[in-house]
Order: sequence, then structure tokens, then C-alpha cells
Amino acid sequence: MTTIVAVRCVDGVVLASDRRASKGGMIGSKAVKKIYPIDDRKAVAIAGQLSDANYLVNLVKAEAKLMEFNRGFPLTVKEVAKLLSNMLYSGMRNYAPYITELLVAGVDETGPNVFEADISGAVTDEVFTSSGSGSPMAYGVLEASYRDGLTVKEGAEIAGRAVRSAMERDPGSGNGVQVMIITKKGSEFLDAGGAA
Repeated sequence: MTTIVAVRCVDGVVLASDRRASKGGMIGSKAVKKIYPIDDRKAVAIAGQLSDANYLVNLVKAEAKLMEFNRGFPLTVKEVAKLLSNMLYSGMRNYAPYITELLVAGVDETGPNVFEADISGAVTDEVFTSSGSGSPMAYGVLEASYRDGLTVKEGAEIAGRAVRSAMERDPGSGNGVQVMIITKKGSEFLDAGGAA
């Protein structure tokens, strides 16, 4: 139970998430990190089982570094998403599924990219997307506010508003908003506030 959002902009990408982790019907933590850098221009936002997501993020970071070392150049955002989707699919095929959905975003030589990887192993290329229990509310804001030509500043405002909207109605989402912007210059976390 969570809300994560990714938005592709003309000058980069934005990832946003709430900060709550739930344990059954209780709040397990009010300060969970759900956005993880893969390198300085790629990151993953996680929804679902925290242990599964953390394992997959750590594994893909190591694999990406190893592949970059072996071939001499970094993976594209799509390659990171496909690597994660292959890991998700292998778990399902082995009857030990990873219970998580991942949003992969970043900037590479092809420009800004946003992909969604789910338990089926599918990878979808998106201009904006959301996942988690609060995603129906977040999609309302994204659908109403997204337009072609957004800057990362505008995208960060929309993504933050989408997560805050979800926190108003979804009991699995709350305790503030975390926002990361990624441009060709690198990535940074913004102080989005919005505790609820």
C-alpha cells in the first residue's frame, strides 16, 4: 500500500512517492524511502512488498554496474527496466513471485524515459504513470494536469500534487511526499513536504 508516480518532461523526469509503510492495518513506518537511485541519471520507485523491492533494486544496481564495467558504457533506462522485468518474471515463473511494481525513470542518450515494470515481466513506456494503492487518486491529478512540454519544475509540482491527492483518500499512503528530479546533469531530491 503506497503511492508512487513518474512523469516524463522535456528536460528530464520526475519520481514522487509517499513516505508511509503499512503492516496489515497498521502504520509500520512514517519515513520510508521509496525512490532509489540506480546511478546519477536513473532511479526506481517502488510499490508493494518492501523486502522484495529492496532486493530487486540492490540486485539491479549491482548488475548494472557489472554490465557497465564489462561493456564500457552504462545501461539505458529501457535496459534497466527490462533487466528488472526479467527478474520479476523469473520469480513468477518459479512460483516465488516478487510482490512489487517498479517505476523506472531516467535520462540517457535517447532523452528522458519513464517505464513501468510489473510482476508479469511486462515493460511499458509511459509519459506518466502511477502505482500502488493510491494510484487511482493520483491518476486523476495526472490525467487532468499532464500536457506535452512540461518542465521538471512543472512535473515535480504535478507529481507532488498527485501523491498528496492520494494521501487524502488512501489509508495506505501518507506521511509526506518525496520527490526526485533527474536531468542530463544528474539527480536530486526535492523537499516536497506535505505530511499527512
